[in-house]
Parts: sequence; C-alpha cells; structure tokens
Amino acid sequence: MAEKTTTEGEPVERIPLNTWAIAFGLAGLAKVWSTAAPAFGLAPAVAQTFWVFAAVAWLTLLAAHVVRGRRSTTTLIAQLRHPAQGPLAAIVPVSAILLGADLASWSLTAGRIVVLAGIAVAALFAGWLISTWLEGRLQLEAIHGGYLIPTVAAGFVASAAAERVGFDALAWACFGVGAVFWAVMMTLVLLRLTVAPALPNPLVPTMAILLAPPAVAGIAWLALHHSRIDGAADVLAGITGLMLLLQLALTARYLRAGFSLGAWSFTFPLAAAVGYAIEFTADDSGAIHMLVTAIGLIVVTALVALVSVLSVRASRLPTRGGVTPVAALALADDEDLVSPVVHSTIERR
Repeated sequence: MAEKTTTEGEPVERIPLNTWAIAFGLAGLAKVWSTAAPAFGLAPAVAQTFWVFAAVAWLTLLAAHVVRGRRSTTTLIAQLRHPAQGPLAAIVPVSAILLGADLASWSLTAGRIVVLAGIAVAALFAGWLISTWLEGRLQLEAIHGGYLIPTVAAGFVASAAAERVGFDALAWACFGVGAVFWAVMMTLVLLRLTVAPALPNPLVPTMAILLAPPAVAGIAWLALHHSRIDGAADVLAGITGLMLLLQLALTARYLRAGFSLGAWSFTFPLAAAVGYAIEFTADDSGAIHMLVTAIGLIVVTALVALVSVLSVRASRLPTRGGVTPVAALALADDEDLVSPVVHSTIERR
C-alpha cells in the first residue's frame, strides 16, 4: 500500500486530540450561560446561541478528525494509546453528554438518546484505556491533568446529565465512578506533579484541569439532591475554592509557558467552577447570587473570547506541509508533549 502523504510529499499527521478542548470549553461556556440565565431573566435563546456554537464546533472537529484520519499514516489506536494524547479523547463523548443534556430541554427523547450514547462511549473508552494502563508500560512522567477526564470528569458530568434526563439510578452509578476514580487519579496526578520533572510547556495548561473535579462533582451532587445545599455541597465548595486559589498561584507559570491550543484547557474547568458557584449561591440573598453570577459570567466569557482570539491569530501562521494552520500549531505543541523516556516507551510498542 502506498504511504499516505501531503501534496508536498510529507506524511500526513492526525489532528492532535487536544483540539477537542475547543468544543469542551464552548460547551462549558454555554452551560454557564444556561445556569446564569434565570438570575437575569434572560430568554432561553440567549444561552442556546452558545450551545449552537458548541454543537457546531463539536461536529466540525469530528469531521476534521475523520477526514484527516483517513489520510493519515498513523492509526487511531496508536493515537489513543499515546501517553499524552490518549486520555484527551474522552472529551469527545463528555462534550456530547453536555450537548445531549441541553437538547433534552427541547426534546426529551432526543436528549436521552444523545446522553445515553455519550455515557456508553465514555464508559467503553474508559474501560479500554484503563486496560492499556494495566499493561504496566505507563510511565509516571506521561501523566498529566488530562488523565482526570476519562473517569472523573466523565463520571460527574454523566451523573448530572443522567439526572437531568430522568435516569436517577444511572446518575448515582456515574457519580460513584467519578468519586472513586477522583481519589485514585488525583493521587497519581499530584504524585506526578510533585515528584517527577516539571511538565513540558505544552502540557502546563493541563494543571488547570485540577479545578474541574470538585466543581463538576458539586454540580452533580446538587442535581442528585435537587439543588439542596448540605454538608457535602459545602465540602465540595471548599475544595473548589482551594483549587481555584491554586490556579491563581500558578498564573505566573502559565504565562511563562506561552500560548498554545492547550490554553483551551483553562476554559471548561473555570466554567465548571463558576457554574457550581452560581448554583451554590442560588439560595443566598439576591445580592450575593447576582454578584457571583455576574462576575462569573463575565470572567468565563472573557476567558473564552480571549483564547478564541489568540487561537484565530495563531491560525494565521504559515502552514507546514499542507497542514491547516490551527492543526499545525497543535502539532507543534505535540512534538514536545512527553519526555524522551516516554518517547522511547512509545517506540518499543
């Protein structure tokens, strides 16, 4: 079989999986607008505009990955087994779950189908991915914040979505998965970040994902308890607050790393934290709730807008070997995602 190449004769690379963070961030932004809408009496169409953007981004990325994948010399399995990229593939079904939960407000049946399909795909992928880790060839240096997505973020997001579309038992089951693996995976991620060499710059933004688990857990908990604030909700709010302070303390590190498409990793975790803050303060005095909602909405929207503008500017860079500009930027990031030790591990596979 002839080797697949670009018009310039260079091998065709798959689009890196970190590009899916774009759809994830836009879905997070849409979720925040949906959560904030009642506080300001906004029409549903306002939030739905953002959901449309998220859906279009998801479909566009899916088409782009499929088209490029069919021309690539790299197999999908190889990309999914990549120690840096693989876990990020979970964003695909998790984003679909978010979109399905919103769709349920317009068509319950359609929403349920999308949510259940997303949960099924997420579960199958998580099971397969964990099985590859159990082969004993995963290096500690390869672990990053993205490893929290396949089981932890997926479990909690699925829990809230399942509850919203009326599957209570499934919602509790998903919450259990998220809770158990939060303890396991957070331990591994913190161990990697504290005792192994510092993350390479392209992976530095994945530390922002540490903010997501307590926030999405809190959102799921409130969904399971019909927005009732209890001790567990307080605990999750406290953990979310600490993780937010950690992110503020890491600001200088993030700035030194420079911009890459990995910056989209900041968007969903912050959106989740803001969404939880809005729901958590819903029973407080009107002034506090309105203030938290307004500030949170402005901050998340501004962050997504800033990252979007920087991404568009980056897309104007010269292409490499027929690769589209944004994909070229992502591919440049991917070249330094893991250490030489991990690269040697990949080569042995």
